[in-house]
Amino acid sequence: MAEVKLYGFWPSLFSHRIIWALKLKGVEYEYIEEDLSNKSESLLKYNPVYKKIPVLVHGDKPIAESLIILEYIEETWPENPLLPKDPYERAMARFWIQYGANTGAFSSFYRGSGEELEKAATELLESLKILEQQGLGDKKFFGGESINLVDISYGALGYWFAALEEAKGVKVLEPRTLPRLHAWAKNFVELPVVKENIPAYDKMLAYATDSMKMLARN
Repeated sequence: MAEVKLYGFWPSLFSHRIIWALKLKGVEYEYIEEDLSNKSESLLKYNPVYKKIPVLVHGDKPIAESLIILEYIEETWPENPLLPKDPYERAMARFWIQYGANTGAFSSFYRGSGEELEKAATELLESLKILEQQGLGDKKFFGGESINLVDISYGALGYWFAALEEAKGVKVLEPRTLPRLHAWAKNFVELPVVKENIPAYDKMLAYATDSMKMLARN
């Protein structure tokens, strides 16, 4: 079997997407932690376009961008499928994955402050309500009783976003306003493959708080 390497960064929600998928597929891999303030020559070689993590290297062939990597993993290792077999259901899964990728309110919430933050929080809440009502519905997970690529793509809502909310002092994902999505997030982080492969919350919160301070200075 060709060697598999993952270049990542410990607080990165995009890196953790790939880790969860590889673990669920049972793919052995080498994890390489990157210092984003001093990127390695290997990272720059394997992702010369964006120069970012994550990068999956399979048999010396690099794949960049987390959602593209997830698709590659699904196609390369079809065991333990993470997309539905039915073509329509598979298309709907891809639709909701793209919905999250195209929701600019996540980025606005991360970068915003003051009135901009309030506006971003309102817009994000409306986007998440649509996700809850139309995407998740009454299911335990987006994949039904087990997780699939949609759950993985939104997995950061279960741990990364909570730390960001605390650092910002603004709550969006609450049981009062998003009961089903809030329950989903709790269920997601309790899955062994997730729980065993995410940073400690205190460490994540410290990183989020420091990031907010850096954004405020810039």
